[in-house]
Amino acid sequence: MASFNLRSSVILRLIIIGVLGLVLLIPAALIQDVITEREGRRDEATREVSEKWGGIQTVSGPMLTVPFKKLFKDTAGKIATYIEYAHFLPEQLNIDAKLDPEIRHRGIYDIVLYKSDLTFTGKFLAPDFAGLNIAEADVMWKDAYLALGLTDLKGIKEIVKVKWNDTTLTANPGLESNDVINIGISSKPVLAALTRDATVSGGGYDFSMNVKLNGSTEMSFTPVGRETVVKTNSSWRNPSFAGAYLPETREVSEKGFTAAWKILHLNRNYPQQWIGNTQSIQGSQFGVRLLLLVDEYQKNMRSAKYAIMFIFLTFLALFMTEVLNRKSIHPIQYILIGIALLVFYTLLLSLSEQIGFGLAYLAASAAIISLITGYTKSVLGGLRETLAIAGILSLLYGFLFVILQLEDYALLLGSVFLFAVLAAVMYLTRKIDWFNAGKAAASESPESKPVA
Repeated sequence: MASFNLRSSVILRLIIIGVLGLVLLIPAALIQDVITEREGRRDEATREVSEKWGGIQTVSGPMLTVPFKKLFKDTAGKIATYIEYAHFLPEQLNIDAKLDPEIRHRGIYDIVLYKSDLTFTGKFLAPDFAGLNIAEADVMWKDAYLALGLTDLKGIKEIVKVKWNDTTLTANPGLESNDVINIGISSKPVLAALTRDATVSGGGYDFSMNVKLNGSTEMSFTPVGRETVVKTNSSWRNPSFAGAYLPETREVSEKGFTAAWKILHLNRNYPQQWIGNTQSIQGSQFGVRLLLLVDEYQKNMRSAKYAIMFIFLTFLALFMTEVLNRKSIHPIQYILIGIALLVFYTLLLSLSEQIGFGLAYLAASAAIISLITGYTKSVLGGLRETLAIAGILSLLYGFLFVILQLEDYALLLGSVFLFAVLAAVMYLTRKIDWFNAGKAAASESPESKPVA
């Protein structure tokens, strides 16, 4: 009796199919968790290699820092002295950056590293202490230093020499003041020869230095000059220009890329000189990211988010086959087909880590289409119904692959596709007598016929 009711009631079968589809969304969500976990392992492998080689590098500076004395009264009314720091940015800053990339392997993961050769040239004007209301008698000239901020000092590969006018200075790790830059190297005494009565040729200081620096994935710069000009070139063919500013000129080809930025002090939100930590240079960085051509995990995650559509459209195709051909499919068979649809995503993930996303998608979809087609052949029996299911699955997997390639048009194509599916269902079912569809299927089922 229960079997007869299940066969004869279209509404009951639809409810059961809907419930099964919702239940299958639970393992679909777990698959997304697995993708996230695998991506986390990739990121951890990247961090482990970067910690030993050099991480993402952000270059800030150079910046001229001059300490000065300041008097104040303590709680007892006594006059005490403490040290503050005045910071001066260069009038002109030119950076020529050459990036030599390479791919390292950690297990099954690829990690983008680079060696860089940075050449700095530019000019500082003589410090304007009057503009900061600092008495020159309070200036500690001999303790002034030139600071260069770097995010990972492990990447420095050679001793850094700074040419300051006609003097050559050697950089050392650590900074006396963390008002602006937290990690970096410094050179002193850059103003040791300067006194209140000294004259500076041309009213400023020319500087140059060369820094050989290892890093991974990305390199950024901070536009600290009144005019900052940065030029980069590399043999990497897949750059992504990131940060607060896009390059004025860029060229990307099979041989690599070149890019150039020109940024004025008017384009950022901090002045050329200030005292203490009243200003921040954060948020003005710009640079280039060296992208891997394919991010398997991103595409796997995007494909997994379409699991709900695959499950319900496949179930809809099977249900329509039941109704149009007066065949019956048991809920257990729906569950097995749904599980097969979910296995596609685990196959895709595991294969894409080994052979790349494109080939993995072809292999996984072919395997699942073959599996479900063979199973429905034994369930439905007819060749026409089997070919119809095979064609629908091929269309679904082909559509998903196109969607994954055309991310910007995913919503548009998805909406058009769902409209087309709805239109096809309405057309095919326009003459069905839904009140008697289930009874007709039950009456023609072999199980409903009397046994002789």
